[in-house]
Amino acid sequence: MPQPCIITVAITGSVPRKENNPAVPITVTEQVESTQAAFEAGAALVHVHVRNDDQSTTSNPDKFAEFQERIRARCPGIIVQFSTGGRSGVGPERGGMLHHRPDMASLSTGSVNFPTRVYENPPDLIRELAEKMTTYSVKPEIEVFDLAMLYNAIDYARAGMLKAPLHVQFVLGVKHAQPADRDILEFEVHKLKRLMPEATWVAAGIGRHQLDVNRWSLEMGGHCRTGLEDNVRWDKSRLAASNAELVTRVADLCPEYNRVVATPAVARGILGLDESAVLSS
Repeated sequence: MPQPCIITVAITGSVPRKENNPAVPITVTEQVESTQAAFEAGAALVHVHVRNDDQSTTSNPDKFAEFQERIRARCPGIIVQFSTGGRSGVGPERGGMLHHRPDMASLSTGSVNFPTRVYENPPDLIRELAEKMTTYSVKPEIEVFDLAMLYNAIDYARAGMLKAPLHVQFVLGVKHAQPADRDILEFEVHKLKRLMPEATWVAAGIGRHQLDVNRWSLEMGGHCRTGLEDNVRWDKSRLAASNAELVTRVADLCPEYNRVVATPAVARGILGLDESAVLSS
Protein backbone atom coordinates (compact mmCIF):
# COMPACT_ATOMS: atom_id res chain seq x y z
CA MET A 1 0.00 0.00 0.00
CA PRO A 2 1.23 3.54 -0.72
CA GLN A 3 2.67 5.25 2.35
CA PRO A 4 0.97 8.50 3.42
CA CYS A 5 2.96 11.73 3.29
CA ILE A 6 2.04 14.58 5.63
CA ILE A 7 2.42 17.87 3.80
CA THR A 8 3.31 20.80 6.05
CA VAL A 9 2.77 24.30 4.71
CA ALA A 10 4.94 27.00 6.29
CA ILE A 11 2.90 29.98 5.27
CA THR A 12 4.78 33.12 6.34
CA GLY A 13 7.87 32.78 8.53
CA SER A 14 9.74 35.74 9.96
CA VAL A 15 11.82 36.81 6.97
CA PRO A 16 9.87 36.96 3.66
CA ARG A 17 8.06 40.21 2.98
CA LYS A 18 5.65 41.49 0.37
CA GLU A 19 8.63 43.04 -1.40
CA ASN A 20 10.04 39.53 -1.88
CA ASN A 21 6.75 38.05 -3.06
CA PRO A 22 3.35 39.79 -2.91
CA ALA A 23 1.75 36.41 -2.11
CA VAL A 24 3.38 36.21 1.34
CA PRO A 25 0.42 36.40 3.78
CA ILE A 26 0.99 38.96 6.54
CA THR A 27 -2.30 39.81 8.24
CA VAL A 28 -4.29 37.12 10.01
CA THR A 29 -6.97 37.37 7.34
CA GLU A 30 -4.40 36.82 4.58
CA GLN A 31 -2.91 33.92 6.52
CA VAL A 32 -6.28 32.24 6.98
CA GLU A 33 -7.13 32.58 3.29
CA SER A 34 -3.71 31.33 2.18
CA THR A 35 -3.87 28.39 4.58
CA GLN A 36 -7.36 27.38 3.48
CA ALA A 37 -6.22 27.26 -0.14
CA ALA A 38 -3.16 25.20 0.86
CA PHE A 39 -5.36 22.88 2.93
CA GLU A 40 -7.63 22.30 -0.06
CA ALA A 41 -4.49 21.54 -2.12
CA GLY A 42 -3.39 18.83 0.32
CA ALA A 43 -1.67 20.38 3.34
CA ALA A 44 -2.65 18.65 6.59
CA LEU A 45 -0.42 20.76 8.86
CA VAL A 46 0.15 24.51 8.98
CA HIS A 47 3.27 26.02 10.57
CA VAL A 48 2.42 29.51 11.79
CA HIS A 49 4.37 32.68 12.48
CA VAL A 50 2.40 35.88 13.01
CA ARG A 51 3.30 39.40 11.93
CA ASN A 52 2.31 42.93 12.75
CA ASP A 53 0.44 44.74 10.01
CA ASP A 54 3.65 46.58 9.10
CA GLN A 55 5.22 43.13 8.38
CA SER A 56 7.49 43.24 11.46
CA THR A 57 7.79 40.06 13.50
CA THR A 58 5.88 39.42 16.71
CA SER A 59 4.97 36.71 19.19
CA ASN A 60 1.62 38.36 20.00
CA PRO A 61 -0.50 35.59 21.58
CA ASP A 62 -3.74 37.27 20.47
CA LYS A 63 -2.78 36.99 16.82
CA PHE A 64 -1.98 33.29 17.22
CA ALA A 65 -5.32 32.76 18.98
CA GLU A 66 -7.27 34.58 16.28
CA PHE A 67 -5.58 32.59 13.54
CA GLN A 68 -6.23 29.28 15.27
CA GLU A 69 -9.89 30.00 15.96
CA ARG A 70 -10.57 31.10 12.40
CA ILE A 71 -8.60 28.36 10.63
CA ARG A 72 -10.11 25.52 12.64
CA ALA A 73 -13.56 26.74 11.65
CA ARG A 74 -12.63 26.80 7.96
CA CYS A 75 -10.30 23.78 7.69
CA PRO A 76 -11.75 20.87 9.71
CA GLY A 77 -9.06 18.73 11.30
CA ILE A 78 -6.07 20.78 10.15
CA ILE A 79 -3.06 20.41 12.45
CA VAL A 80 -2.06 23.82 13.82
CA GLN A 81 1.60 24.25 14.71
CA PHE A 82 2.78 27.50 16.31
CA SER A 83 6.36 28.69 15.91
CA THR A 84 8.41 29.46 19.01
CA GLY A 85 11.23 30.70 16.79
CA GLY A 86 13.78 33.23 17.97
CA ARG A 87 13.23 35.89 15.33
CA SER A 88 9.75 36.72 16.64
CA GLY A 89 10.44 37.16 20.34
CA VAL A 90 13.00 37.06 23.14
CA GLY A 91 13.33 34.45 25.86
CA PRO A 92 10.13 33.23 27.54
CA GLU A 93 7.86 35.38 25.35
CA ARG A 94 8.64 32.93 22.54
CA GLY A 95 6.30 30.48 24.30
CA GLY A 96 3.74 33.06 25.35
CA MET A 97 1.09 31.68 23.02
CA LEU A 98 1.27 28.02 24.08
CA HIS A 99 -1.61 28.37 26.54
CA HIS A 100 -3.86 28.57 23.49
CA ARG A 101 -3.14 24.83 23.09
CA PRO A 102 -2.23 24.41 19.42
CA ASP A 103 -1.79 20.83 18.30
CA MET A 104 1.96 21.32 17.93
CA ALA A 105 4.74 23.86 18.31
CA SER A 106 8.27 24.06 16.98
CA LEU A 107 11.13 23.46 19.41
CA SER A 108 14.78 23.95 18.50
CA THR A 109 17.02 21.96 20.83
CA GLY A 110 20.26 23.91 20.44
CA SER A 111 21.83 27.10 19.14
CA VAL A 112 23.19 27.62 15.64
CA ASN A 113 24.50 30.34 13.37
CA PHE A 114 22.06 31.88 10.90
CA PRO A 115 23.10 34.11 7.96
CA THR A 116 23.27 37.33 10.01
CA ARG A 117 22.76 36.29 13.65
CA VAL A 118 23.03 33.53 16.21
CA TYR A 119 19.83 31.57 16.73
CA GLU A 120 20.05 31.27 20.49
CA ASN A 121 18.39 28.36 22.26
CA PRO A 122 20.10 27.99 25.63
CA PRO A 123 19.29 24.91 27.73
CA ASP A 124 17.19 26.82 30.27
CA LEU A 125 14.94 28.22 27.54
CA ILE A 126 14.61 24.84 25.84
CA ARG A 127 13.54 23.34 29.15
CA GLU A 128 11.03 26.13 29.80
CA LEU A 129 9.44 25.81 26.37
CA ALA A 130 9.35 22.00 26.64
CA GLU A 131 7.68 22.19 30.05
CA LYS A 132 5.04 24.58 28.74
CA MET A 133 4.35 22.26 25.82
CA THR A 134 3.91 19.38 28.24
CA THR A 135 1.63 21.43 30.50
CA TYR A 136 -0.66 22.41 27.62
CA SER A 137 -0.52 19.03 25.80
CA VAL A 138 1.26 20.54 22.78
CA LYS A 139 3.35 18.10 20.73
CA PRO A 140 6.78 19.52 19.88
CA GLU A 141 8.24 19.36 16.41
CA ILE A 142 11.98 19.15 17.03
CA GLU A 143 13.78 21.50 14.64
CA VAL A 144 17.23 20.15 13.81
CA PHE A 145 19.63 22.63 12.22
CA ASP A 146 22.68 20.53 13.09
CA LEU A 147 23.39 17.03 14.38
CA ALA A 148 23.85 18.07 18.01
CA MET A 149 20.21 19.16 18.15
CA LEU A 150 19.09 15.64 17.27
CA TYR A 151 21.18 14.11 20.04
CA ASN A 152 20.01 16.79 22.49
CA ALA A 153 16.38 15.97 21.72
CA ILE A 154 16.95 12.26 22.23
CA ASP A 155 18.63 12.99 25.57
CA TYR A 156 15.71 15.21 26.62
CA ALA A 157 13.25 12.45 25.72
CA ARG A 158 15.21 9.84 27.67
CA ALA A 159 15.25 12.19 30.66
CA GLY A 160 11.46 12.57 30.45
CA MET A 161 11.53 16.25 29.46
CA LEU A 162 10.05 15.42 26.04
CA LYS A 163 7.47 12.77 25.35
CA ALA A 164 8.44 9.99 22.95
CA PRO A 165 8.06 9.24 20.13
CA LEU A 166 9.49 12.46 18.78
CA HIS A 167 8.56 14.18 15.54
CA VAL A 168 11.73 15.65 14.04
CA GLN A 169 12.22 18.22 11.30
CA PHE A 170 15.58 18.28 9.54
CA VAL A 171 16.27 21.75 8.14
CA LEU A 172 18.70 21.86 5.22
CA GLY A 173 20.10 24.81 3.31
CA VAL A 174 20.30 27.60 5.91
CA LYS A 175 23.58 29.45 5.39
CA HIS A 176 26.12 28.60 8.14
CA ALA A 177 24.05 25.60 9.25
CA GLN A 178 23.42 22.22 7.55
CA PRO A 179 23.99 22.16 3.78
CA ALA A 180 21.29 20.71 1.57
CA ASP A 181 23.11 17.49 0.69
CA ARG A 182 21.24 14.22 0.41
CA ASP A 183 23.92 12.23 2.20
CA ILE A 184 23.56 14.51 5.23
CA LEU A 185 19.81 13.85 5.36
CA GLU A 186 20.38 10.12 4.91
CA PHE A 187 22.93 10.12 7.74
CA GLU A 188 20.61 11.99 10.12
CA VAL A 189 17.61 9.80 9.33
CA HIS A 190 19.78 6.72 9.90
CA LYS A 191 20.81 8.09 13.29
CA LEU A 192 17.22 8.92 14.21
CA LYS A 193 16.04 5.42 13.32
CA ARG A 194 18.82 3.89 15.40
CA LEU A 195 18.23 6.15 18.39
CA MET A 196 14.42 6.20 18.30
CA PRO A 197 12.96 3.81 15.68
CA GLU A 198 9.38 4.86 16.39
CA ALA A 199 10.05 8.56 15.71
CA THR A 200 8.59 10.34 12.67
CA TRP A 201 10.39 12.90 10.55
CA VAL A 202 9.98 15.66 7.99
CA ALA A 203 12.58 17.63 6.07
CA ALA A 204 12.60 21.25 4.94
CA GLY A 205 14.78 22.62 2.14
CA ILE A 206 15.42 26.34 2.22
CA GLY A 207 15.31 28.48 -0.91
CA ARG A 208 16.30 26.77 -4.15
CA HIS A 209 16.77 23.48 -2.27
CA GLN A 210 13.08 23.10 -1.44
CA LEU A 211 12.07 20.88 -4.33
CA ASP A 212 15.13 18.62 -4.09
CA VAL A 213 14.51 18.05 -0.38
CA ASN A 214 10.84 17.34 -1.07
CA ARG A 215 11.88 14.63 -3.52
CA TRP A 216 14.43 13.12 -1.12
CA SER A 217 11.87 13.00 1.67
CA LEU A 218 9.29 11.29 -0.50
CA GLU A 219 11.78 8.68 -1.68
CA MET A 220 13.17 8.06 1.82
CA GLY A 221 9.78 7.62 3.48
CA GLY A 222 9.63 10.92 5.35
CA HIS A 223 7.14 13.76 5.27
CA CYS A 224 7.39 17.04 3.36
CA ARG A 225 7.42 20.71 4.22
CA THR A 226 6.88 23.45 1.67
CA GLY A 227 5.63 27.03 1.63
CA LEU A 228 6.57 30.66 1.19
CA GLU A 229 8.41 30.82 4.52
CA ASP A 230 11.14 28.63 3.08
CA ASN A 231 11.07 29.60 -0.58
CA VAL A 232 9.30 32.50 -2.30
CA ARG A 233 10.08 31.20 -5.79
CA TRP A 234 8.58 28.50 -7.97
CA ASP A 235 11.82 28.20 -9.92
CA LYS A 236 14.56 30.46 -11.25
CA SER A 237 12.21 32.04 -13.75
CA ARG A 238 9.35 33.20 -11.52
CA LEU A 239 7.95 33.69 -8.04
CA ALA A 240 5.57 31.16 -6.54
CA ALA A 241 1.96 32.19 -7.04
CA SER A 242 0.85 31.06 -3.58
CA ASN A 243 1.38 28.61 -0.76
CA ALA A 244 -1.26 26.45 -2.41
CA GLU A 245 0.78 26.23 -5.61
CA LEU A 246 3.78 24.90 -3.68
CA VAL A 247 1.60 22.39 -1.82
CA THR A 248 0.07 21.22 -5.09
CA ARG A 249 3.54 20.52 -6.46
CA VAL A 250 4.33 18.19 -3.55
CA ALA A 251 0.93 16.51 -3.78
CA ASP A 252 1.47 15.90 -7.49
CA LEU A 253 4.89 14.37 -6.78
CA CYS A 254 3.57 11.81 -4.31
CA PRO A 255 2.46 9.17 -6.87
CA GLU A 256 5.94 9.20 -8.46
CA TYR A 257 7.28 7.76 -5.19
CA ASN A 258 4.34 5.47 -4.42
CA ARG A 259 3.11 7.88 -1.75
CA VAL A 260 -0.32 9.32 -1.07
CA VAL A 261 -1.21 12.66 0.47
CA ALA A 262 -2.15 12.20 4.12
CA THR A 263 -5.53 13.54 5.11
CA PRO A 264 -5.70 15.48 8.39
CA ALA A 265 -7.20 12.43 10.11
CA VAL A 266 -4.43 10.15 8.83
CA ALA A 267 -1.79 12.76 9.75
CA ARG A 268 -3.16 12.98 13.28
CA GLY A 269 -2.92 9.22 13.59
CA ILE A 270 0.69 9.17 12.38
CA LEU A 271 1.68 11.93 14.82
CA GLY A 272 -0.33 10.59 17.74
CA LEU A 273 -2.45 13.72 18.08
CA ASP A 274 -5.75 13.77 19.93
CA GLU A 275 -8.73 14.37 17.67
CA SER A 276 -10.69 15.79 20.63
CA ALA A 277 -8.43 18.85 20.61
CA VAL A 278 -10.10 19.86 17.35
CA LEU A 279 -13.58 18.72 18.25
CA SER A 280 -13.55 20.84 21.42
CA SER A 281 -12.04 23.93 19.84
